[in-house]
Amino acid sequence: MIELKSFERSDFQQLIDWIETPEFLLQWGGPNFSFPLDEQQLENYLNNANCDNSNTLVYSVLEKETGNIIGHISLGNVDRKNKSARIGKVLVGDKNVRGKGAGQRMMTEILKVAFDELRLHRVSLGVFDFNSSAIACYEKSGFVKEGLLRDARKVGDEYWNLWEMSILENEWFENK
Repeated sequence: MIELKSFERSDFQQLIDWIETPEFLLQWGGPNFSFPLDEQQLENYLNNANCDNSNTLVYSVLEKETGNIIGHISLGNVDRKNKSARIGKVLVGDKNVRGKGAGQRMMTEILKVAFDELRLHRVSLGVFDFNSSAIACYEKSGFVKEGLLRDARKVGDEYWNLWEMSILENEWFENK
């Protein structure tokens, strides 16, 4: 079992340690972060997050049995008027729990926040097309591919394609 807890300054170093390459940082954090990840970038990331009516909720993922932080996830672009948000910063950081369903459990918990607590209608995310394990996890969670953004990110001398995916509240409640 896992639970989401608010991401705090005491969690910074663990996250920094998990981000080992510029490419991995881009996959995790997008163009808003630069390598190497540092505390100042994470301070900026937390500004105005996790407050009342904040449009960004940032979490560490805690494994209940061990008390260890095993990952990170966020719900951003929370738009209460249009009842939508975007999942991002998804990371199963602890290599010992990868491939054991932790990502699936993380998605379930963040979707509970989105649909059960915030009463949103639509949740989206983006995932690079080569990340087949993440795509499979998201599809198992009920996400549907909406379209492929071709050559969406330039990385060195190549371009990466990005799948846009979403899940609607009725799909969430039907599959719960």
